[in-house]
Amino acid sequence: MAALSDVCDFLRQGRLAVVGVSRNPNDFTRGLFREFVNRGYDVVPVHPGVAEIEGRPCFSHVQEISPPVEGALLLTSPTVTSAVVRDCAEAGVNHVWMYRAAGAGSISSEALAFCESQGIRVVAGECPYMFFPSAGFPHTWHACARKILGRYPR
Repeated sequence: MAALSDVCDFLRQGRLAVVGVSRNPNDFTRGLFREFVNRGYDVVPVHPGVAEIEGRPCFSHVQEISPPVEGALLLTSPTVTSAVVRDCAEAGVNHVWMYRAAGAGSISSEALAFCESQGIRVVAGECPYMFFPSAGFPHTWHACARKILGRYPR
């Protein structure tokens, strides 16, 4: 379980890479990307082979972003997460969020171990919507249920 302090520290970062955001405008990842934009974050999409997302230039790797980002939200499959966290380390990013709703999400034990060895703070296995003020249903319900079950970050 992620520490609430790591969640809060990540969400205090103003400029974020969103890695693995979908080409499909109706995909959940695109909605989450737009939510960060609507909440005032300077978000930069990262997806190899895509020129732009939501009117913003898209990059193939985190270390290509200039000016650099402060954190990276990973919406990737676990099979590529290890490569992405290495990109983050090379770019000097020391706040990473490995998204998860169901299943493994972006979480990779190899990536977690690498981040720990590099001093990268990680939020693993949470959905950012649960931590946004006034996120609405079902996100506030999800957060409430996790609190009741003792699975909400402390």
